[in-house]
Amino acid sequence: MQKKESSSTKPLKQACNPLAPLPPLGMDADAISYDFRRYFAHTLGRVDHCKSSHYPYKALALAIRDRLIERWKMTRTTYEKDDCKRTFYLSLEFLMGRTLSNAILNLDVSEEVSQAFMDLGINLDDIRESEPDAGLGNGGLGRLAACFLDSCATLQLPVRGYGLRYEYGMFRQHIANGQQIEDPDHWLRDGNPWELERPEYTQRIRFCGHTEHINGSLRWVDTQDVLAVPYDLPIPGYRNGTVNTLRLWKAAATDEFNLEEFNAGSYTEAVEAKNDAEHITMVLYPNDASENGKELRLRQQYFLASASLKDVIREWKESHSDFDNFADKNCFQLNDTHPSISIAELMRQLMDEQGFSWDKAWHVTSSTMAYTNHTLLPEALERWPVKLFKCLLPRLLEIIYEINARFLGQVASRWPGDTDRLRRMSIIEEGEVPMVRMAYLAIVGSFSINGVAALHTELLKQGLFQDFFEFWPERFNNKTNGVTPRRWLAASNPSLRKLIDETVGNGWISDLPALEKLASLADNSAFQRKWQKVKTENKLRLAKLVKDDCNVQFDTDALFDVQVKRIHEYKRQLLNILHVIHLYNRIKVGDTENWTKRCVLIGGKAAPGYQMAKLIIKLINSVARVVNNDRQVGHLLKVAFLPNYRVTAMEVIAPGTDLSEQISTAGKEASGTGNMKFMMNGAVTIGTLDGANIEILEEVGEANFFLFGLTSEEVEAMRAHYMPNSIIEQDSDLKRVMQLLESGYFNQFEPGIFDPIIESIRNPYDPWMTAADFRGYLDSQEQAAMAYQDQKHWTRMSIFNSAKSGRFSTDRTIQEYNHDVWKLKPVVAPSVNESGQ
Repeated sequence: MQKKESSSTKPLKQACNPLAPLPPLGMDADAISYDFRRYFAHTLGRVDHCKSSHYPYKALALAIRDRLIERWKMTRTTYEKDDCKRTFYLSLEFLMGRTLSNAILNLDVSEEVSQAFMDLGINLDDIRESEPDAGLGNGGLGRLAACFLDSCATLQLPVRGYGLRYEYGMFRQHIANGQQIEDPDHWLRDGNPWELERPEYTQRIRFCGHTEHINGSLRWVDTQDVLAVPYDLPIPGYRNGTVNTLRLWKAAATDEFNLEEFNAGSYTEAVEAKNDAEHITMVLYPNDASENGKELRLRQQYFLASASLKDVIREWKESHSDFDNFADKNCFQLNDTHPSISIAELMRQLMDEQGFSWDKAWHVTSSTMAYTNHTLLPEALERWPVKLFKCLLPRLLEIIYEINARFLGQVASRWPGDTDRLRRMSIIEEGEVPMVRMAYLAIVGSFSINGVAALHTELLKQGLFQDFFEFWPERFNNKTNGVTPRRWLAASNPSLRKLIDETVGNGWISDLPALEKLASLADNSAFQRKWQKVKTENKLRLAKLVKDDCNVQFDTDALFDVQVKRIHEYKRQLLNILHVIHLYNRIKVGDTENWTKRCVLIGGKAAPGYQMAKLIIKLINSVARVVNNDRQVGHLLKVAFLPNYRVTAMEVIAPGTDLSEQISTAGKEASGTGNMKFMMNGAVTIGTLDGANIEILEEVGEANFFLFGLTSEEVEAMRAHYMPNSIIEQDSDLKRVMQLLESGYFNQFEPGIFDPIIESIRNPYDPWMTAADFRGYLDSQEQAAMAYQDQKHWTRMSIFNSAKSGRFSTDRTIQEYNHDVWKLKPVVAPSVNESGQ
């Protein structure tokens, strides 16, 4: 008689196959609560009287991550089975912000998580606040990259991001005596529960050494090697089961330390190689004012490019026997000029490691690389000394020289005898210190070159890259930037999301043009009251942030006038504070009839080596100190500088803003994305005809936008005869502002400190034309102040701005990239339940 199997043996038999699929994890409140408690108690070893909110955050993150991983594996497996065409998005920045709230929203478990924590008696908001902002980016470039990944996953496009896993973010900013102080931003101090280390995909990256030609082949030898260790982050689409990947590279030494040196007592020397290697991914954007800083920046760029390309080729070879259709199945999108070394590096890997001929390698490279330019400032186009290149990347320099020689041959054939054009277009800039022009390398090696707003693209074609546009007009195209509505409206403005859902349904979250339905309600009194109630709630949140971080009390009845972005002269925070000085002067002389109360908020970081930008921060804080402590001013005007501006702060700022300051010198801002976040949340823009402001104006019309300033053409025309001193003399308001500045009124105990700012305003060669736009700015600000007094009219403008923001979703931007450049097909992975997991 056969022995009957006892039930106690069944789990043991199942356990003998560790790869057997597990049942899907529950998505209900009870299942999430159970996993949270299990992680909290067993994985993290905490007890119920634990005071720190860090451990509950980590336990919840792990519980949510498990549910992402189920869908992550299904997405990856489906891509592999389909052998689909894929795009790889290379960016030195990914400004992700916090992950928890976004993951909960995109997994569609917001109500379940809220219910679970209500039952547990735990404040979910406290847990959310425990998560640090990921220090993987600085400004608009990195935030755009993060939005792009969100939209790619939501559109179910097979796109993987590649970046660097910085141990420290750019810096944490605090203000002391009105000045910016930079502190280390060790965002990884407590680990990152969202990441998965993938050591099996570690790559070896070469630096220095020299090249040798032996028997017709070339070898790069005597190199100083560094390991690139990948860490993966999940990027969930909005409620569709797709989870894409952001792969970040960490630098590590090939050997942890030299044991022989250590045993000899040379402890510092023993770990020197380890420390040198880890410097590559230690800090986002090291200060490149020094030669060491420049070298480290170039190391970072090559490290990203080489590791990412090696990873793609490794993956390709695992499932393909040859490279015959590699170019048809892969596309590399270079996010700005930083990763442009990828063009020479792909050539190197294909020729030196895969045995391609030059022509075959160039065909693959130039068919797969696409370049996005994000700046009109020539100094931001990445130029590296040839001497540095030769020392750090000798093989890459040889390849760049060959690319340049062949390219200039084409140019010479097209324009015989035009030596000036050859000089202008050469990748190698000759001179006392020969330089490698990385933007030119990107153009020559890419099949697509795009700007990021209509004006920006036209200025690239007619100015910065005119010679290249004349040579390859078909390569140039525009892709106006956007922002993801999931984070920047649905997650960051829950009150407005609820109102919109109740009014037009929730389809807008993945189809933002559906907000157009709100336009018909812009004059509806009942809807306006609901809209105003939401805005007041959001202004209270923002006022609390300002009080907590700046110790300045904002009155929610006042006009909230906000400019938050990287501090740079072309963004003209200086123009903003000149207007504040003008308002202050009006109050002091008693010109307050029909006054509109105003709260001015400015925030942003200045690059550590950018002294003028740091001085502007000092001026803002000096003016704020005087204004806020003057009893005569009282509640009429408040000014605050928000320290350590970051993604999480913007999630509070954008919903609470009334007036969005987008006041850059025309022709200098590539696009801007802050303008879109504010617009989406119902702020009204005051701005110049610059970047995407132009397209915002096209959508909302002049009646819902406060326009001022010179056009880009007028800026250029004025340069030859710009006379700011004459402008100042003829404008009594500007003259009085300058008198207050020059008298030291805001720096009585620091005489002369603002002289460089005063000189820049009066300088006839001021590229930012501050004095030229002052009068127009004042007039527009007065129009905004008067409009705000009519709350019915202002609310109408606010609703209309949100209603017309559909064009500025990254879903639209990514659809355009895909249609014109990537040509990917959406890939739908089976649901977790369908897969049998």
